[in-house]
Amino acid sequence: MELPEVDDYRSLFLDETALMDVRAPVEFQQGAFPHTLNLPLMNDDERHKVGLQYKEQGQDKAIELGHSLVSGDIKESRLAVWTKFVQNNPQGLLYCFRGGLRSRISQQWIYENTGVVYPRVKGGYKALRRFLIDELEAATNEIEPVILSGRTGIGKTLLLNRIQQKIDLEGIFHHRGSVFGKHADPQPSQIDIENSLSIELLKQRNKKITKLVIEDEGISIGSRRIPDVFFNRMKESSLIVLEASVEERVEITFDEYIIESLAEYQKLLGESEGFKTWAENLQNSFERIQKRLGGVRYKEYRTILNDAIKNQRDSGESGHHKVWIENLLTQYYDPMYDYQLSLKKERQIFRGDRDAVLAFLADEYGIAES
Repeated sequence: MELPEVDDYRSLFLDETALMDVRAPVEFQQGAFPHTLNLPLMNDDERHKVGLQYKEQGQDKAIELGHSLVSGDIKESRLAVWTKFVQNNPQGLLYCFRGGLRSRISQQWIYENTGVVYPRVKGGYKALRRFLIDELEAATNEIEPVILSGRTGIGKTLLLNRIQQKIDLEGIFHHRGSVFGKHADPQPSQIDIENSLSIELLKQRNKKITKLVIEDEGISIGSRRIPDVFFNRMKESSLIVLEASVEERVEITFDEYIIESLAEYQKLLGESEGFKTWAENLQNSFERIQKRLGGVRYKEYRTILNDAIKNQRDSGESGHHKVWIENLLTQYYDPMYDYQLSLKKERQIFRGDRDAVLAFLADEYGIAES
């Protein structure tokens, strides 16, 4: 029986179709797609052995070894998790790297075990990835970005959260954008980020939306890079400057980097270990900007930070962090921002506080609050 293939990649991503990735874990970690679960036909060690056999003795011997490695109880256990996935996701699909042997074997075993004809993605991961790369370039050429700029801690993400016509880069990159912006869990892989960005653009295009608000970012967010084609489009787009008082910025930064960040670490690691790791992350972030701060200023700020951490650990009082936050915002980040903004003067079309910016977006671009 010839089992079916699907090649409507656009609908697959727009519908958020559940996907079963039967590649080895090491392949999945390098890059995959949202709404995808890795349920491999072969684990990393088995794949490595089969690969060596293929190089030394050819495809037939490699296939023979693969069947011997994935047999008996091992085969039954993998069939069991595949069957559960199929039952939970009757409209889903499976794929391997090129839509070839591994996905056909998985598809055949599922059919033989359950009677379910479960489709595979034609061309597999490679075809899906190629579609998203092409879509990213096509969508980037069609959109009309509006870049939302503003000093550190100004609340750009808070404003973005109030509108739908946006691309939330910090959300996609899972990073808050500054040297202090690391989350408790790691960033996605570079490929995962590019895939997610392309899918988000695909969804906006499908809704006929071209005017999109994007936060002003450098080429790198954390340890990942914005794709060149998208970043170049950002660099030539109109710029809106969000403004707020120093007091507001301190409160926003405090809420995000002290209250919310600590809660995130403690939820992941537990109260004690979470506090310890969160505090170390703050201290390590200061280390990374030591040269830029200069020796005297670094020692001053680091002492204030360490005292604030100790006070918080001993008493639960976290307000002392606002001292180093204000110093860092006004004496370190603001001069850098002012210089960078001076290089973009010709692109600036509006500046104002949050309500003024929202009103401007609505009047000028038809971008309303959600």
